[in-house]
Amino acid sequence: MPKPIQPPSATRYGTAPGPSRRRLLAGLSAASLVSLGAGCGQVAFPASGASRNSGGPQKSALLLPLSGASAELGQTLQSAATLGGGPGIGIEIIDSGSTPETAVAAAQAAVAAGAKMIVGPVFSAQAEAVGKAVRVPLVTLSNNEALAGGGTYVFGVTPTQSAQAILSIAAQRNLREVAVIVPPGAFGAQSAAAAEKTGRALGLSMRPALVQQNADDLLAALRAAGGLPNAVYLPAADATLEPFAQALRGQGIQLLGSTQWSALDLSGRAAFRDAWFAAPDPLRFAAFDDAFSKAAGKPGGIISGLTFDAVELLRILGQSGQLSAKGLTRKEGFTGVVGPYRFQKSGLCERGLGVLKVGAGEFSLIGSTSV
Repeated sequence: MPKPIQPPSATRYGTAPGPSRRRLLAGLSAASLVSLGAGCGQVAFPASGASRNSGGPQKSALLLPLSGASAELGQTLQSAATLGGGPGIGIEIIDSGSTPETAVAAAQAAVAAGAKMIVGPVFSAQAEAVGKAVRVPLVTLSNNEALAGGGTYVFGVTPTQSAQAILSIAAQRNLREVAVIVPPGAFGAQSAAAAEKTGRALGLSMRPALVQQNADDLLAALRAAGGLPNAVYLPAADATLEPFAQALRGQGIQLLGSTQWSALDLSGRAAFRDAWFAAPDPLRFAAFDDAFSKAAGKPGGIISGLTFDAVELLRILGQSGQLSAKGLTRKEGFTGVVGPYRFQKSGLCERGLGVLKVGAGEFSLIGSTSV
């Protein structure tokens, strides 16, 4: 499991001339060729030169939905994959379309051309179909943990990773009783299950999740379940989020959020003042986000950062001749712009994340996990 939250040195992200720092977070989850330099906030673009292998780098492929219903997303991710002039020797970008059938055809073509590893597809149904159709390691950008295993590795930021980050700091700060409130649906159910399992492992008292379609009688439901808790975890960032937050405001309850919150501009909303949420550590992500925004004209989001990191993963393993399950699961793991990560043999991924506090027009980094 990721190591516990480590308190950072004082780091604040306030308003500044030029692009608003709010955009830094508004672009984090719209849900590589670049690696961080030794200094925080620097991005180094590695040269695509000779491999350590005398025969040149091994071949790999990145499957993106460049056509079909999700072509706009695919073009955004392609911009991340090619940031700095990439993706690099031996890495081919292939259109996976937007259906399982087109993704399978793309993956089979990649393997026939010599690809030893595939990154993608983006969507769960596509990844499931591709995982059954090819026999090379598949690193999917989906966050569906059920896909892990049988040669498929889940690279998306999962509900478990968000819960681990935010509940670790809740435990560290002695918020012992936590309620989870989710809207109906698969994401809410997965997030609630992940939070309950993770919280109990951290020694927290986790109440059974409340499934609410709206904020009506929310406080009454909490009181009926045993009184108001120390903290409430609201993992979904859909239309229910702000009404839930408003209903809980002023009750002495610490609001907790997932990486889903990163897609929103929360800094001007009173209901979220002093809330904490999981996010890529801005010390790592800001340089990528700025570089991507300048190149593409828009913020990329977490999934763009993951694409960026995955291309760097292919480059590192391809140049060292380690495009294999053994290479993916190396003990030292990897460092990316979304944060440090390490693949497990199960196909799941351990990931370090930051925890941010919402202020008045600024965000404070109050902790981070490592792997």
